[in-house]
Amino acid sequence: MYYQKTQNNMEPYSPMFTITPEILNFAYEIAADLERIDIIREKALTPQLRKENRIKTIHSSLWIEANSLTLEQVTDIVNGKRVSGPKKDILEVKNAIVAYDELLECNPYNEKDLLKQHDLLMNRLITDAGKYRNKSVGVFDGDVPIHIAPPHHSVPFLINQLLDWTKNTRLPQVVKSCIFHYEFEYIHPFSDGNGRMGRMWQTLLLYQENPVFAWLPLESIIAHNQQEYYRALRRSTHHNDSGIFAQFMLSAIKKVTAEFKEKNQNYELENAGVNASANAGVKLSKTQEKILTIIAKDSSISQSEIAKKIKINESTVYRNIEKLKELKILERQGADKTGAWIIKKQKMKGKR
Repeated sequence: MYYQKTQNNMEPYSPMFTITPEILNFAYEIAADLERIDIIREKALTPQLRKENRIKTIHSSLWIEANSLTLEQVTDIVNGKRVSGPKKDILEVKNAIVAYDELLECNPYNEKDLLKQHDLLMNRLITDAGKYRNKSVGVFDGDVPIHIAPPHHSVPFLINQLLDWTKNTRLPQVVKSCIFHYEFEYIHPFSDGNGRMGRMWQTLLLYQENPVFAWLPLESIIAHNQQEYYRALRRSTHHNDSGIFAQFMLSAIKKVTAEFKEKNQNYELENAGVNASANAGVKLSKTQEKILTIIAKDSSISQSEIAKKIKINESTVYRNIEKLKELKILERQGADKTGAWIIKKQKMKGKR
């Protein structure tokens, strides 16, 4: 952990972590989800969905920090409506709205941007918003110390070391974002707002991997598993291994990508014909698009069953399927009764 480093020893430092098979599997599965999500991202992420997920993110992150406002109240504040509630809680929401609006313009490896975001997030909530803490701090469970943070005079050095490591490590982005999150919480650089900042900065790091992460409510998954979240933080500290926390966070990321993919898979199926024609660089007829959409939902369907669903004669279905085969968009594998249709998603020439 970073407490082992001193300002007199300026050699590059790497956080201590173990890469487990579970971590590798999560990283692989998340990458696979993102490939599927990329097909539908622009169409599925409507302005309304982006807004709803951003509201969920703000509500969940603040709820973890004991903010009392409901999701409906946070929604009202985002929509410019007046709500009744503790002034501090309302100000936390308003600050978070501003901070998240500015987040995607930040450089995740830049200290000034980090401090600026803390200033926006904690404005008028603490006197040292946008500044590192100037005293020692610890996390306690009652009177029992759970974590004693590094000395305050080491914080600027440690944060810069962490940002440099995060920028230069060759670990997959999703993995290093999780390790950053833990190390940031361990350093505990601010007098307050460390949890909110750590989760927000991980979102920014994930955004560098794929823009969809700006709009996925990862914070909601953490909020629903809050005890496991804190337990993973404590176990990483106890075992001097940030990989423990990374594995927990990767499971949360996997859950949020899988949920988005599953909720929008019908959209992908409904647009199978359009996607196939675009990928092949040709324009298909409406009948051909309908055929591909039906096949995308049921790869073992027969031509006669397709004809019944579209309400056209079987010979028309046969001619269109032959045309799709010629275009190398559609392929039949196996026998007529036991085989399956394969939609081939070719890339247009000249594209990457």
